[in-house]
Amino acid sequence: MDLKVICVFSIVLVVALSTLAEGNRPPTRCQCKLPAKERKNCGYPGISEAECKKAGCCFNSSVRGVPWCFSPKARKVRKICPSNAHARRNCGFPGITAKECERKGCCFKARPAGVPWCFYHHVVEEEYYSS
Repeated sequence: MDLKVICVFSIVLVVALSTLAEGNRPPTRCQCKLPAKERKNCGYPGISEAECKKAGCCFNSSVRGVPWCFSPKARKVRKICPSNAHARRNCGFPGITAKECERKGCCFKARPAGVPWCFYHHVVEEEYYSS
C-alpha cells in the first residue's frame, strides 16, 4: 500500500475509535428523571431495555402512551480553574496580561514561577443535580 493511503486510513481509524470510546456512556439516574410529556423518542417500537441503554438512552416502561426509550437530559458541566499549579495547560503566551487571558476565556494566576499563568479551565461533570 502507498504510504499516503496508510496514513489516511490510520487517521480515519483513530477518529472512529475515539468517537466510539467517548460516546454512549450510560446516563445517570438524574438525567433520566423526566416528566413523561417531555420524553423524546430514542429507540424504535419494541426496543429492549438492554438495547436502549446500550444506545446511551433512558428506559422506563411504567407510563403507557409515551416513549419508553427516550433521550436523557443533557449532562451538566461547570468550568473550574485547577488548584494544582502543575496540572495547568497553557492558554496564553509569555507576558500575557490577566485581562488578555480572561478575554480568551481562560484562568489567570500569576504564581508560582515556572508554570503557565494563563491556563485552561477543567470541565467537571456534575453527576447529581436537580431540576
